[in-house]
Amino acid sequence: MSKIRLLLAEDELALAHIVRESLEENGFEVILCANGEQALQKYKSDKPDILVLDIMMPKMDGFEVARQIRETDKIIPVIFLTARSQPKDVVAGFESGANDYLKKPFSVEELVVRIKVLLSDNRLLGAGKPAGESHQIGSITFNPLKNTVQQGINQWQLTSRESDILRLLCKNQHHVLPRKALLETIWGDDSFFNARSLDVFISKLRAHLKADPNVQIITVRGLGYKLVW
Repeated sequence: MSKIRLLLAEDELALAHIVRESLEENGFEVILCANGEQALQKYKSDKPDILVLDIMMPKMDGFEVARQIRETDKIIPVIFLTARSQPKDVVAGFESGANDYLKKPFSVEELVVRIKVLLSDNRLLGAGKPAGESHQIGSITFNPLKNTVQQGINQWQLTSRESDILRLLCKNQHHVLPRKALLETIWGDDSFFNARSLDVFISKLRAHLKADPNVQIITVRGLGYKLVW
């Protein structure tokens, strides 16, 4: 089996080399880039399996790299590394196309776990249904293997995180899915940072599902969410 090819864009050279060495020890093939422009060029020429991007980089920041890639590639997983953790930064990161967001300082062990989760076909252990089984949500078909929702001839691409959340909501359809349980299943904890990320993903899912006005993700205040149609 060939190694997973990972593109790491980080302008702090000491940190970049430490992370690269640790990732290589974990079996990854690492393409190291020192700025955003180089990361975009290497993405096009080397065809990596996943991107790990610092946000604050010279020449082109991580947000812009992700935005340009997402114009043509909705599938490749993108993880941002950043010291910026304000809610507005989290929102900006996900709006530019990120699948995950890791705050500095971070452990390489946590980064490796997040990479493996994003690249796994079955990202939610114990989620109940096989990853490839489609769900019918009103007039919308959700395919968790392809990370798509479709209504008739119209199809929309989900990020892997959106797909994970929607799969859990489908499993618990018409029942309240506790917010704490959702956060702990997908992110591993219910910290404020992850809670803000969840808010962003729920808003994006609502936008995807509005194609059928009968489908709703209802917020049950103080408890969690319920998918109904």
